[in-house]
Amino acid sequence: MIHEKLNNEAVRFIIVGVLNTLLGTALTFGFYNLAGMNYWLSSGLSYILASVFSFFMNKKFTFRNTDSVARSAVRFALNIAGCYGLAFGLAKPGVLLALGRFSLSRKITDNVALLTGMVLFTAFNFVGQKFFAFRKQSSPPL
Repeated sequence: MIHEKLNNEAVRFIIVGVLNTLLGTALTFGFYNLAGMNYWLSSGLSYILASVFSFFMNKKFTFRNTDSVARSAVRFALNIAGCYGLAFGLAKPGVLLALGRFSLSRKITDNVALLTGMVLFTAFNFVGQKFFAFRKQSSPPL
């Protein structure tokens, strides 16, 4: 039962994640490459905007959470902020370290770091939403 529920939540999270990723990716790379925003502003602004969509979809569709919107929103915002800081904070120096010897342009390394940050964020975010933001009242916090 628990295994089946986790699988169902994971599948729903992936569906929402695909939609959210399309939105967030378009915004991130559009802000960085077309609007000329820097790494932090382009990734941060796109995550704020896409997170509004993600909050409502994951609260109702993925985790079927019945807590008040205000209570869930605070935990969700804390989770997003933590996951964002961790993922993108690790991605940029990690990519610079991994690709530094290749003499690539800043634009290329920033784009690779943005993509790496997105992957890390997704993994951290599922765990954070499942066990913190939208945990059931009977579930122990992390």
